Amino acid sequence: MRQTLSLREKNQQFLAILWPILVTQILLSSMATIDTIMSGNAGTRDLAGVAIGSSLWMPIFTGITGILLAITPIIAQLVGAGQKKRVPFAVIQGTYIAVAISLIVIFCGSLALKPILHTMHLEPSVRDIARRYLMGISFGITPMFIYTILRCFMDSLGQTRMSMFITLLSLPINIGLNYLLIFGKLGFPRLGGVGAGYATAITYWCILLIAFYVVHRVEPFSDYGIFNKIPAVSLFHWKEQLKLGIPIGFTIFFETSVFSGVTLLMSQYDTITIAAHQAALNFASLLYMIPLSISMALTIAVGFEVGARRYADAKQYSLLGLGIALGMAVCCGIGLLLFGEQVAGIYTSDKAVFQMAKQFLIYAIFFQLSDAIATPVQGILRGYKDVNISFLVAFTSYWVIGLPVGHLLSLYTNLGPFGYWGGLIVGLALGATSLLYRMFWIQKNATAGTVLDCRNK
Repeated sequence: MRQTLSLREKNQQFLAILWPILVTQILLSSMATIDTIMSGNAGTRDLAGVAIGSSLWMPIFTGITGILLAITPIIAQLVGAGQKKRVPFAVIQGTYIAVAISLIVIFCGSLALKPILHTMHLEPSVRDIARRYLMGISFGITPMFIYTILRCFMDSLGQTRMSMFITLLSLPINIGLNYLLIFGKLGFPRLGGVGAGYATAITYWCILLIAFYVVHRVEPFSDYGIFNKIPAVSLFHWKEQLKLGIPIGFTIFFETSVFSGVTLLMSQYDTITIAAHQAALNFASLLYMIPLSISMALTIAVGFEVGARRYADAKQYSLLGLGIALGMAVCCGIGLLLFGEQVAGIYTSDKAVFQMAKQFLIYAIFFQLSDAIATPVQGILRGYKDVNISFLVAFTSYWVIGLPVGHLLSLYTNLGPFGYWGGLIVGLALGATSLLYRMFWIQKNATAGTVLDCRNK
């Protein structure tokens, strides 16, 4: 990151940060999809087992990753303030937290996994595959969480292309290991869907080793000397990171888990409705990578400027990012209106599912417009280290307003299953409005000098 003096320079720097993040997010989200697809070629039970395992793992993974993302605004503000000597200490403390959280997750998983799986009405073979798949992944939880800290460090410097490069390397590694372990090639045991879990764990170790090398040897990361001195654990610094990270993690968890809740409630409808809902939701999740990536880029850019106390520049980046997000949402919305049939046709050849998926995709347009405001604003607020309000808004908009309203609409109107999507759109729109108000309040007070330390009060 560097100081920019004009809107044109800001636009160039922001886009340079943004596009690698977008590529990285799409690649990371595709890894679970690849596991599921390749496992499906090993057998129907393997497909079902991996799908169940992934559905249990992903909300936990995204929520915990959100906790670790707190390191991004911390480092961005330190770099912006010219306090580079404090960066290694923050990274190492973040690494300690990542290890501690991973051990807690592994321990809790070892106790809770069997009881959770036994509450589901699954065939014994499917339940066993799901359990062993998650056991395989557990060997890679610690390296993945440590890598998340190192990735945040690299991204906080504005060097987002490096984490994109590492993620690009991870994809062929994961596919190759899947091929060897799922299908038992080149003398490896044929593990079926379980092999996808071990392949993912080994991939996590590989990308961690690559990240260690990059941080230690490649400039500008090596200039910080992250591993030159290993400090002791600082519970005071842990408190600072967790104070930011826990609300971020819960915010992301509420956002991702509500759709799992909707899917469960959808089980009252027939298979056609459920299939159409899943198809539209999958495509909407793919489009969500755009505002999510813009949000992550805004945290870096805004955090850098806030650290330097250039609040006018931070506000310019905020408006720039929101403008890009809204522009992309409008383009995606027009694209869905024009090519909704083609999108629905990708997912199914069943005419009934096809027709219903097209209707769900119309609702996805309104999701895009609300996400284009709410998600980037969350990134902006994280740049200011303001996260508690976002946490409360996410919980309220999705779980207190969105899901109950959706359930009422599905029961007492002619919307039926579409009522759930309508309720979430209402909740998300109210949430986006609340977050936008919060953003303007924070920026007004920062500019006036009221929030000079940019911490949560």
